[in-house]
Amino acid sequence: MAYNIIYKKSVHRDLKKLSKPETKRILDLIEKELINQPKSNPVLKGQFAGLRKCRVGDYRVIYALLGLDILILRIGNRKDVYKGEI
Repeated sequence: MAYNIIYKKSVHRDLKKLSKPETKRILDLIEKELINQPKSNPVLKGQFAGLRKCRVGDYRVIYALLGLDILILRIGNRKDVYKGEI
């Protein structure tokens, strides 16, 4: 089953804060692995309940499954990505 990837506008700002190699590594993972098995990643709790996370080294990709769409909400370092609102 193929999923469509949709990026929230704020993800562009998140990616600009990262180095080019890290950005490429994260986007490659999203395009190759996350698109094929989005349900294999853990569901979050607390204020992010219902959302899922994908681990890429010290970085996390926070996303939601909406039917056949994967909505990427936030990308950032694990120490900062869970702070604030999405």
